[in-house]
Amino acid sequence: MAGFTTSSPPPQCRRDVNDIKGRPALPNGGSTDQTSKKPQTALQQHVSFFDRDNDGIIWPSDVYNGFRELGFCILFSLGSLLIPFFFSYPTRLGHSWIPDPLLRIYVNDIHKAKHGSDSGVYDFDGNLNTERFDHMFDRFDTSGTGGLSVSDLIELLRKDRCAADPAGWSFAVMEWWTTWLLLQKDGRVWKDDLRACYDGTLFWKISQERSKGDGWQKGYGFSEFLRGLWYGGTWKYWKVKAQ
Repeated sequence: MAGFTTSSPPPQCRRDVNDIKGRPALPNGGSTDQTSKKPQTALQQHVSFFDRDNDGIIWPSDVYNGFRELGFCILFSLGSLLIPFFFSYPTRLGHSWIPDPLLRIYVNDIHKAKHGSDSGVYDFDGNLNTERFDHMFDRFDTSGTGGLSVSDLIELLRKDRCAADPAGWSFAVMEWWTTWLLLQKDGRVWKDDLRACYDGTLFWKISQERSKGDGWQKGYGFSEFLRGLWYGGTWKYWKVKAQ
């Protein structure tokens, strides 16, 4: 692993971190990094938070440290090591048929780790399909509030399932579960936050907010679970908080 890390976003993300709602929409949802020969795709930008030395390689320790920096507990962050376990080899195929014994993830070929039964918001090259993203909310935002509830996400997962694809079903559940734990506010994952999550800019914003003041004010953890049970007899802490 490289001998240094950075706590600030790379050029392709930096311009967007402080203006998530007002950023311009790119044709492919990717970045306009002037230092590279071609723009990063949205999927490459999504994982760049974990490539802290910007060398194009994400080590298992980078994944663990990234989850810890986003506020996940030690146990959950250890569970995140399933990501390099399952997704290292698909990205390795851009370089060799031989699996990487160090389980590194190669950012340039992250699109090869795209699995079935997903939302389809990323295309096969890793670009962000903004029409598909908007359609996802048109289809599953049953409340019309601009946010997806737990029941909305369950229905989304059910409708996205492909036949005979248990691996894809499992990956999709893990990804949406993690997203909800990180982003939920008032029981919903909101559209602006999810859009920024898809292109990776939100990860840098969370890291910055956690390093100062009151930290990241969204998400769901053990404390919310226990307080919900203690004060209201329900795991839905946001409903107890609203009373």
